[in-house]
Amino acid sequence: MSAAAERPWLARYPAGVPAEIDLSALPTLVDLFEHSVATYADRPMAESFGVRLTYSAFGAHARAIASALQRMGLQKGDRVALMMPNVMAYPAALMGCLIGGFTVVNVNPLYTPRELTHQLNDSGARMIFVLENFAHTVADALPDLAVLERAIVVKPGDLLGLKGMVVNFVSRRVKRAVKPYELPATIPFGEFIAWGRGEPMKPAGVTPDDIAFLQYTGGTTGVSKGATLTHRNVAANVLQCETWLFAQLDREARHVMYTALPLYHILALTACCMFMMRVGAMQVLIANPRDVPGLVKTLKTTPPSILVLVNTLYNALAQRSDIAGVDFSKLELCVSGGMATQATVARRWKEITGRPIIEGYGLSETSPLVCVNRLDIEEFTGGVGYPVSSTDVSIRAPDGQEAPQGQPGEICVKGPQVMTGYWGQAEETAKAMTPDGYFRTGDVGVMEPDGMIRIVDRMKDMIAVSGLKVFPNEVEDVLANHPQILEVAVVGVPDAHSGEAVAAYIVRRDETLTSEDVQKFARENLAPYKTPRRVEFRDSLPKTNVGKILRRELRDEAMKAAGASSE
Repeated sequence: MSAAAERPWLARYPAGVPAEIDLSALPTLVDLFEHSVATYADRPMAESFGVRLTYSAFGAHARAIASALQRMGLQKGDRVALMMPNVMAYPAALMGCLIGGFTVVNVNPLYTPRELTHQLNDSGARMIFVLENFAHTVADALPDLAVLERAIVVKPGDLLGLKGMVVNFVSRRVKRAVKPYELPATIPFGEFIAWGRGEPMKPAGVTPDDIAFLQYTGGTTGVSKGATLTHRNVAANVLQCETWLFAQLDREARHVMYTALPLYHILALTACCMFMMRVGAMQVLIANPRDVPGLVKTLKTTPPSILVLVNTLYNALAQRSDIAGVDFSKLELCVSGGMATQATVARRWKEITGRPIIEGYGLSETSPLVCVNRLDIEEFTGGVGYPVSSTDVSIRAPDGQEAPQGQPGEICVKGPQVMTGYWGQAEETAKAMTPDGYFRTGDVGVMEPDGMIRIVDRMKDMIAVSGLKVFPNEVEDVLANHPQILEVAVVGVPDAHSGEAVAAYIVRRDETLTSEDVQKFARENLAPYKTPRRVEFRDSLPKTNVGKILRRELRDEAMKAAGASSE
């Protein structure tokens, strides 16, 4: 059988995109750092609160952080946690850890002490960089932290010069922005990095097989697990992004990427930070993406050429009347990932910017990119595109065999970007892999004849109504087209007659919308068993800090009310 028959997506590759990447072109993320800092020394690497930092200055900061960590006695392979939003210190600390030979443990700064305790103890992190706004969480968790030795406390304005002093003053004046905390063995970030400049960092001898990240995942569906990502895994994904995108974009252009998704999230980590460093682009760091008016204001000052966002943020921006004042003339690429993109949002976004949303697909366990659409599409496709170079995707039936063409099954992935396993959890790793070495994603998808992948839904989110399968994504996509609906989440709830019933939680655009209106609209567009039996209106929907709607919270709430368990 020919390669095209085994991997039909290869025939749909844009010109210049190879079937396989050359891993020797970027062995480690240390090589990425050294090349970018030397090649793009005078270019701006990042912008935060209106202040720009060149690649050269960024490199000096990262080396000082690496030196300070080494001087404090950390050994190669030791874990260091980062618990910050997108402030300038984040990418500097991130690369400082990596070039120093340490493993980065990215932490959501909105974690509770319980969640933080699990992640730090499970990873064995010896040190943590934490924004002072969240240091109280570390302090509250401290009695239960088994390994943590020191905390480096960062301020929002660190590395921003005189402007940073203003940023820090304003931050402290914001009501409850910085809660009081008692945290022994802390070092202010400014002192820490100054101390690091006292000695040059020692070469760490990082290899492709060394662990770069413990990327925790699964917190919304159970106990969070650390996906073990090596330098090879993430470097491979950077090359996969590069070969796909810059076969179709002008590599020599001075690209401006908006990093509104938090850097602790795998999509922003690879696509916004690592990949943009690789091509010498500038990241505009957005510390608080939930401040949509502030984001629009920043977009007006620094026109973007590349955006990587999630559906909810595209939707929030598209609802703003002042988005009309943003200059999108330089915008070349709008990528969406992390959750399903709704067609109605994509249509509205193209009307505003003239650019279609390019949807991709990936997971923490795959560094993350698995599939992406071609950049030359005229309209939103509704599919997540084609497997990238050196990547095999197999759609598997419940018995583990290949699903028939066009039939839904579990998406399974093999490639150099796939994690080596879950940290310290051999049994969970074994469950996540097929006998022939594919990673089981837990997502249901369909492969079209040309290799295009379409996501149906998460396996765990599927609703069984009298034995009939209902996929929440489909119902949500239909309801999102109603002109009076702003946001919607669909989950399964217990039902005495059908086992489960469809429930829709809705944020209204128009307060006159009734549950009867919603059900009537659904019946016109969906089979009766897919029509929401229950419709509940909310002022807001629960979301992660990335903006991904947490169906589990809604499902847990419904289960609790019914006296059942969501497990």
